[in-house]
Amino acid sequence: SSPARIEAMTLGSHGDTMVPIPSQVKVDGKPLLDVLEDEVVDGIVQKTRDGGAEIVGLLKTGSAYYAPSSAAAAMVKAVVRDTGEVMPACAWLEGQYGIKDVYLGVPARIGREGVKEIVELPLSDDELEALRTAAEAVRAKQADVADLG
Repeated sequence: SSPARIEAMTLGSHGDTMVPIPSQVKVDGKPLLDVLEDEVVDGIVQKTRDGGAEIVGLLKTGSAYYAPSSAAAAMVKAVVRDTGEVMPACAWLEGQYGIKDVYLGVPARIGREGVKEIVELPLSDDELEALRTAAEAVRAKQADVADLG
């Protein structure tokens, strides 16, 4: 399948605590978990987490900027056109996914006002636990930054 026929999203933060959501991935409209064996999916999840570092290594520029630039352009388009499109965005959580008081990458409906709503996907227990772990990692980083002041 062409990459354009794959619908996937990662949540959480960037790097080791990135949370790919295989339970929500579709390939040609079919659930990924119905198409591939668990071991293959586990490999894809790990490669997704490691992908940013791999791209930085290949670019030799110290930064992966193509994908973030593309995502920023899509988000600006959603705001300007008030599309209500659902896309990953860093949003303040107030109990969604059982997580509060932290900014985290989650699916959000984007429009003229910015984040119109946070969309709660049905996650597996493992995915939800990984998202909560990501939230704790972000909280720890926020505490580190607060301690600098």
